[in-house]
Amino acid sequence: MNTPCYVIRKKELESNIHLFKKALDTHWGNNNTLAYSVKTNSFPWILKFMLDAGCHAEIVSADEYDLVEKIGFSKGNIIFNGPIKTREYFFKALRSGNIVNLDSERELVWLEEYDGADVINVGLRVNFDLEAACPGDTVSGSDGGRFGYCYENGALSDAISRIRQLNNVRISGLHMHVSTYTRTLNVYRTVADMACRIKDEFGLSLDFIDMGGGFYGGLPDKPSYAEYAEAMASSLKSSFDPDVTRLIIEPGASVICGPIDLVTSVLDVKDTNRNRFVITDGSRIYIDPHMKMSSYFYDFELGSDDARALFRGEQVVCGMTCVESDRLIRLSDSPELRPGDRVIYHKAGSYTMCYSPIFIQYLPDVYVEEEGNLFRVREKWSADEYVQKCSW
Repeated sequence: MNTPCYVIRKKELESNIHLFKKALDTHWGNNNTLAYSVKTNSFPWILKFMLDAGCHAEIVSADEYDLVEKIGFSKGNIIFNGPIKTREYFFKALRSGNIVNLDSERELVWLEEYDGADVINVGLRVNFDLEAACPGDTVSGSDGGRFGYCYENGALSDAISRIRQLNNVRISGLHMHVSTYTRTLNVYRTVADMACRIKDEFGLSLDFIDMGGGFYGGLPDKPSYAEYAEAMASSLKSSFDPDVTRLIIEPGASVICGPIDLVTSVLDVKDTNRNRFVITDGSRIYIDPHMKMSSYFYDFELGSDDARALFRGEQVVCGMTCVESDRLIRLSDSPELRPGDRVIYHKAGSYTMCYSPIFIQYLPDVYVEEEGNLFRVREKWSADEYVQKCSW
C-alpha cells in the first residue's frame, strides 16, 4: 500500500447506512429517504455504493448532476438543491421527476416562464431566524443564514403566493436544512417545529419534508442516529402524517466521515534548537483543507526492528507541504517516531478526498478495505492527469 492514501472501510460504511435507515423506519415508518450529500465526498466509488444501498443523491450544481448521472442515478432519485442551479439543469431536473428545492428569486422567475403542459412539483428552501431561537448554535450567527426564502421578512410568503398563481406548478415540499456548529437535538426539534408552523400557517399539503443534514455520527458523547430521528419525528408528527408525507434527510459527514482513514508515512526526522520535527508524506490539507482543526483522531504503526524508546520532549508531526502551519500533532514523552513508521488519521472522510487542493502533490491513492483485503479504487494522479484538457 502506497502512502499517503485513503482507506475506506466498507463494513463500517454499510453499518452507518443501515443504522440511520433503521432509526428513520423506527420513528417515522418506511415512508422515508436517505439522500446522500454528494458535496461532502463525491468520490465515485462512494457514490456507487450509495446508489446500490438505495440512497438518493443530493446535489447542488450542474457538474454534480452530470457526475451522479454518470454513476447511475437518474429519474426520481436526485434531489437538486442550492443557489447556483443553471436554467438548463433546473428544467431538466423538474421534467425528470427529480426533487428540486427552490432557493432564489431567479428560480421563481424560471418557474413563471415555464410553459409545459404537465404539472411540475417543487420544494421551497426555508430561511428563518434559527439564531434567535437557538442562540450560539448556528454557523452564520448574528449575520443570519443566506439560503432560501426568509420567513420573517415575507419572502417565503411571497414565493408561496407567486407559485400558487401558476396553474402548472405545485408546492410539494419544504427544505429545512440549516448549518449548525452544535448539532444538538434541540436544533432539529426547533427546525421541525418551524416546518409544522409553515405548513399550518399557509395551508400546505406536502408530499415531503426535507430536514437536510448536519448530524453527528459515531461519537459516543454526541447524539445518535436514533436520537436525531426521534427528535425530528416527535415534533413533525404534530402536523404531518408519516403515511402521507415522506421524511427526507441528507446525511453527509455523519455517515462518511468515520469509515475513512488517511494513512501516512514518516519520511524524516529533524532536530532544531527549538523542536524535533517529524516530516510525513501526509498533510493537513488531506484531512483539514482549511487548516482550522485543533486536534485529530490518530494512531501509530511503529516499525518492529527493536524496542522503541520514549522521546523525552516534544515531537511535532508535520505534513509534506512547504507551509509552516502544516503541523498536525504535538507529542510529549511519546515513542520516538522514525522514518518508515506510519501515522494513521481516523474519521477523515468528510470534505477531504475530493476537496483537498492539488498542491505540491497530486491526488493520492484510495483503497477499499473489505474483510481484511485492500482493493485500490483510485490510482494516484500524476502530471498526466493534472495537465489533461490544458494547453500551453
